[in-house]
Amino acid sequence: VFPRQPGRVAIVTGGTEGIGLATAERLALLEMHVIIAGNDAAKGHQVARRIREETGNQEVEFSYCDLASLRSIREFVLRFKEKKLPLHVLINNAGVMMVPQRETADGFEEHFGLNYLGHFLLTNLLLDTLRESGRPGRSARVVSLSSATHYVGELALDDLQSRGGYSPHGAYAQSKLALVLFTYHLQGLLAAQGSHVTANVADPGVVDTDLYKHVFWGTRLVKKLFGWLFFKTPDEGAWTSVYAAVTPDLEGVGGRYLYNEKDTRSLALTYDQHLQQELWARSCQMTGIRDQTRDPFSE
Repeated sequence: VFPRQPGRVAIVTGGTEGIGLATAERLALLEMHVIIAGNDAAKGHQVARRIREETGNQEVEFSYCDLASLRSIREFVLRFKEKKLPLHVLINNAGVMMVPQRETADGFEEHFGLNYLGHFLLTNLLLDTLRESGRPGRSARVVSLSSATHYVGELALDDLQSRGGYSPHGAYAQSKLALVLFTYHLQGLLAAQGSHVTANVADPGVVDTDLYKHVFWGTRLVKKLFGWLFFKTPDEGAWTSVYAAVTPDLEGVGGRYLYNEKDTRSLALTYDQHLQQELWARSCQMTGIRDQTRDPFSE
């Protein structure tokens, strides 16, 4: 259905299982050079080897990246840049859902730190390569995965780490809401600078993955008994991510929330540019990078 992508390079975070694995497999079948980023090296190398064998695409590899560690993210980016490869697609797929209250290596609440802040830093550190790789009529693309949970999310700017009271569902929803705000602001910066890079959100729908292992046992039981009726398979869930990454329909198009390959309205407050900018500025502070909002991408 999608055009082949020989010579194009993609990074997929969380590509060792679930939607990320299915996404990596589909991109490999389209002849992309796929780099799977994950925090389980043994599993990652095994998955990359299996995809190479099953697709015949030898340009599938694994590189260690723990998105719950800012240092690990920086090390991953350094290793990637040493390869002197272009980067045409970045899929911010990795995530945790409704985990018990715990912190990342840098002291951030895990949903916010891994799902959102890790991807914020990763994307920013790779923007120069994405910009160099995009061409007129052949843009580089950033695809970040959110979910319908963002519609019930609240962004507590005064308590982004959920220290005032922890709710696993609330923390997860906030992280997915933050990803939408981030994507829209990023697209605004890219468009203002005239970059041949686009940023979109992909909502995979309700997918049967291991993310549900931390939810209430009754919910897990219902999922086990009736999941086949209501849940997409990971392969079906990956479809929107792959669509956002390669379809000619989205050439040069950014700032979209894509659900079932359709442009959909996200929560009203995600279009609040002041809130987008405030989250961006705080994210820069937390990750230790320069806030280039007012002077995008200047050295």
